[in-house]
Amino acid sequence: MLAAIVVFPGLSPTKALGGLGLLSVAVGFACRDTFENFFAGMLMLWKYPFESGDFIRSGDIFGRVEQINIRMTLLRKVSGELLLVPNSKLFQNPTEVLTDRPMRRITVMTGVAYGEDLAAALTVIETAVTGCDTVIAGQPVQIFAHGFGDSSMDIEVTWWCDATPLGVRRSRSEIVVAVKAALDAAGIEIPFPYRTLTFAQPLPLTGTTPTAASDGDDPG
Repeated sequence: MLAAIVVFPGLSPTKALGGLGLLSVAVGFACRDTFENFFAGMLMLWKYPFESGDFIRSGDIFGRVEQINIRMTLLRKVSGELLLVPNSKLFQNPTEVLTDRPMRRITVMTGVAYGEDLAAALTVIETAVTGCDTVIAGQPVQIFAHGFGDSSMDIEVTWWCDATPLGVRRSRSEIVVAVKAALDAAGIEIPFPYRTLTFAQPLPLTGTTPTAASDGDDPG
């Protein structure tokens, strides 16, 4: 500032300070996103809310953390693509760390027909789920009657499995197959949707019974 005053005699300290203030405001607005990402990256590296190898979800963003930099976080999507996410987006929005613990609780819904013994169906399902390899031993398997559906009595099936996306998919597949097989073996029906049609007036049924052509007659 002193050099500028010497070079430009008409430039006063007040004008120089005013110009610097306007310049700093302009630079601040132009680099706002960069500063936000930088400070968010520093806080994320300091507090370590998640680490490399964790699977996270933030809104429509989902993937495995590969690297946390000062400005952005590198995520590997489950389909293989590399996703570059600004740190401020992860810092300012709710983020689920799916692998913060080595196991997760999963729930699927099933149902049995209204004519079946619901208590017996719950026992059959619990036995099938408990015997699956992907269910973590020592954690509760919870089978509850959930409610009355349109065509079935709904049942909630809950268990604990490996926290990774692959572990969840593998466990869900095993549970669905085991529950279906167990209910089939017990003769318990998993119903298709039923639909009942009611008419205001009875519908008359009319028709003719076709007669077979006699021997020698021309069927044409």
